[in-house]
Amino acid sequence: MALTDARTMRRVLRREIAGTIGLLTDEHDFRAMLRYRSFAFDDHATYLEHVETLLRVRATQGSHTTVALFDPQEYAEYCAAADLDPDDPASRTRFTAELAATGPTVPYDGEPLSDLVPALVDEAVRQATWEYATTLLARLGTCASCGEDIGRAAFARAWHLVARILDTAPPGDRHLVCSVSTTPETLVAVLHADDDTDGDTSLDETEALEFSTVLALGIGTRSPGGIVMRTSAPGNPDRIYGWRLRGEDLVPLTASEVFDAYCTDVENGDLISPESGVDYGEPPDLRTDGPTPGHHH
Repeated sequence: MALTDARTMRRVLRREIAGTIGLLTDEHDFRAMLRYRSFAFDDHATYLEHVETLLRVRATQGSHTTVALFDPQEYAEYCAAADLDPDDPASRTRFTAELAATGPTVPYDGEPLSDLVPALVDEAVRQATWEYATTLLARLGTCASCGEDIGRAAFARAWHLVARILDTAPPGDRHLVCSVSTTPETLVAVLHADDDTDGDTSLDETEALEFSTVLALGIGTRSPGGIVMRTSAPGNPDRIYGWRLRGEDLVPLTASEVFDAYCTDVENGDLISPESGVDYGEPPDLRTDGPTPGHHH
């Protein structure tokens, strides 16, 4: 009886342990791991099947699993820095544990792996974008004229603008996209802000931080960019409007400019049929009385 109770308690405790698995999402990364004799797989499709089965089994046992993006190059650098044998499974376990704390991860909620992988890649891109934008902001330094921290002032201005956009938006669920053209590529951030049952705005704080950081980079570096927002509310047509970033200000786009942006294929420039039941319009005024945050001269 005591042995049975001990086994039962261990099973209960096992459900209390959260796990992380480092996932090789593409064929290229998978093949990079074939150099290690301790890596048990030789076919990527088979590997993914076994990962999905493991995730499902853990879920049926009541165990929570987080999936992390496993990068073979980062793994090799990690092992070299920590003086670990990269051909030791224990080293992969340590690296995966590190990913759980610092890398891009998504929780497994029972969805097919074909749905989880794009979400994981998107999370990795999102985190990389935020880290890159944050690094560039920190490098802007201080103003030669007044000594103000340019990056900090740009972020304060961006945060103020995002708050004004949400404050002036019509009721409904809002989807905002900010794009800033930097070298060598354009940075894109997305923010969802939805009305809850009490009519208050609910948004993800991490998304808001990342969105404001990308906008701040555009402000601090005077880079081309802009914001487009789509608002959806029951019983009303969707509303789409936006702004062009000019210095520290957001200049309203005309209805025709928003229409052209949404009805042009960004890949080849071909026209796309406009959506029915969508109102392409001009945005509300974001100006406020009194001083606003930012770096002014």
